[in-house]
Amino acid sequence: MSRPDHDPCDDRNATAPVPDAPRVDSRDGDAVDDDAAALMADAPWASALAEGAPLAASRARDAAEERRPGELEQSVVAAFDAGGPLSRHDPGYSPREPQQRMALAVAQAIAGRDTLVVEAGTGVGKTFAYLVPALLAGGRTLISTATKSLQDQLFMRDLPRLLDTFSLPLRAALLKGRGSYLCLHRLEQARHSAELPDRRAVAQLARIERWAIETHTGDFSEIDGMDERSPIIPIVSSTRDNCLGTDCPSYRDCHVVKARREAMEADLVVVNHHLFFADLVLRDSGVAELLPSVEVAIFDEAHQLPEAGLNFLGRALGSAQMFDFAKDMLAQGLSQARGLQEWQEIAGGVERAARALRLACAGGRDLRGMLKLRWTECAGRTDFDTALGLVAQALELSVDALATVMEVGPDLARLHERSVELYKSSQLFARDPDPGAVRWVDVGTHQVRMIESPLDIREAMQEALASTPKAWVFTSATLGEGEDLGWFTEPAGLGDARTLRVGSPFDYPAHARLYVPKHFPKPSEPDHGESVGWLGARLAAKLGGRTFILTTTLRQLQVVSEVLRQRFEEGGHRIEVLVQGTMPKRQLLQQFVEQPASVLVGSASFWEGIDVPGDALQCVLIDKLPFPPPNDPLVEARVARLEAEGRNPFMEYFVAEAAIALKQGAGRLIRTETDRGLLVVCDPRLAGSHYGKRLREALPPMTQVPDEATAQAWLAELKASHEE
Repeated sequence: MSRPDHDPCDDRNATAPVPDAPRVDSRDGDAVDDDAAALMADAPWASALAEGAPLAASRARDAAEERRPGELEQSVVAAFDAGGPLSRHDPGYSPREPQQRMALAVAQAIAGRDTLVVEAGTGVGKTFAYLVPALLAGGRTLISTATKSLQDQLFMRDLPRLLDTFSLPLRAALLKGRGSYLCLHRLEQARHSAELPDRRAVAQLARIERWAIETHTGDFSEIDGMDERSPIIPIVSSTRDNCLGTDCPSYRDCHVVKARREAMEADLVVVNHHLFFADLVLRDSGVAELLPSVEVAIFDEAHQLPEAGLNFLGRALGSAQMFDFAKDMLAQGLSQARGLQEWQEIAGGVERAARALRLACAGGRDLRGMLKLRWTECAGRTDFDTALGLVAQALELSVDALATVMEVGPDLARLHERSVELYKSSQLFARDPDPGAVRWVDVGTHQVRMIESPLDIREAMQEALASTPKAWVFTSATLGEGEDLGWFTEPAGLGDARTLRVGSPFDYPAHARLYVPKHFPKPSEPDHGESVGWLGARLAAKLGGRTFILTTTLRQLQVVSEVLRQRFEEGGHRIEVLVQGTMPKRQLLQQFVEQPASVLVGSASFWEGIDVPGDALQCVLIDKLPFPPPNDPLVEARVARLEAEGRNPFMEYFVAEAAIALKQGAGRLIRTETDRGLLVVCDPRLAGSHYGKRLREALPPMTQVPDEATAQAWLAELKASHEE
């Protein structure tokens, strides 16, 4: 693979803050519903729910069809004008030209059933800019967000406010993946199980049991203080693998079924990107889904759509899946079919095969984190092929054993289906990869996962756009550099869409400063990480805390945080260092906001989706330019495709990805019109390289300062203003 510029190779083990690789079957509490497919898949009740088309939505569609040309656009303009409904219901509202421009473009797309891609800078008010036209249009609408927390914000705050403002009798519904809802059947099983990990889990189960009596939705987000990463949640929620569908004894009261029914009867449904792709892919299986029944589909935080799509479209087989299957097979076999098969030996065989696969992939390496291997680094090796054969053999034995008892009960029947699916996956990875796909292996200290994925989502999206005519709107604060927003539109298959860039109304030149240390160690030099920590400590000390330090790797995160603690202790500064991974993300952010004399050091997920307005955050320091890791198998496959097309991979992929990620990280600094702050990028390439100008232009138009003294003077001014 040729590389016109070698800069990305400075970090061959880096982890990009804009994730390229799909995370199949992972569980990130606040991020996504990774088992969202389970809500749509293998559900014999789905077709029955789809048959009852909501009368309200039907009437709304009729009204929308009777609307005169231009009427929706006129209504939207009036809604955002001074003296309109928004200003009458909110004394603090004032018309903003960028918001009005976006809202009008959305209205035009809805009226013409067109496809629109909008990049709306921070502060535009994009949520209302797409919600108001969608609500006033009256048609059935699907809104997809990136995270469950954003879903909750839309459904519980923004939508009720607007429905009240415009006195609209529309019905809204919130739909999440299975893992977000209590499963009554598995709760009953957990009551009689001795598998709870510790006393804390026992206490949490008791709390869930009390809540289960009074909840109407079964949504775990109702439980105050419940960590979504709690080990008890997988025990009392269902997955695609273990859901019994209509065979479940608790089917009549199932919270997932209720949520699905409400969604099918609603005028406006709020989902997330993973649910959208679950619906999109499984439509071909004859499962009733929401998408064909809506007239408007809107995707907020659309820059995360490609990752979500790959996460779902990819295929995977991992040791965690196999261990979960073996555990469930042993438990159900002993409780419902004891003596009919050698359940301990069969389950033990699956576990032994999973361990053998991990050891073969690790290849004797001393792993302390997750390592991503090219498929060619494993395939063809004798130990790997032998381990893969053991996996197939153990799973085939499970298939045969469960086939003999599947009539005993629905749990065993579902386990048989799981065994068949796992066996088919083992056969998939025994064959060569599909053309146009990329395959790799993630191996860590305790688990391994084989993954095959398409390079992008364009084929799936083009198929969706070619289906039932509707308006499609994609929006985010970060979708590209040029006016065509090609970073997003090309891999998403939206090359023919209308694009619009709406700049932020914030006064960045007056309120924000950019400092790029020119005489600073390069990222490839061994003392770069320590230098980042030293500079961060000096700047945070001047400000008295209120600083984010964003790193591109977990390794760098540890180096920087250790230096910070050392420097603060030596200087007598009472500034606490908060580090990603030491506590749940929400708790970490809450502590940062409540304790101004602190520095938060984060990687990956802290580069975006973090909103800390006001004086609580006034300095953001980025350790280096966030290029994708060049040795990542998915990155290599994309680069190879660009080279085969005669294109420049460095400028068209590496620099483009870095620009988007840099823009996301910088976006944490200024969140409101009155915010002020300093952005520091500890990478001299931003100032001196031939592509540095392009990356600087991707950032908001901040005033650049020439040296650290000027940067510290700006921070001193901010601190003085804060203390007044």
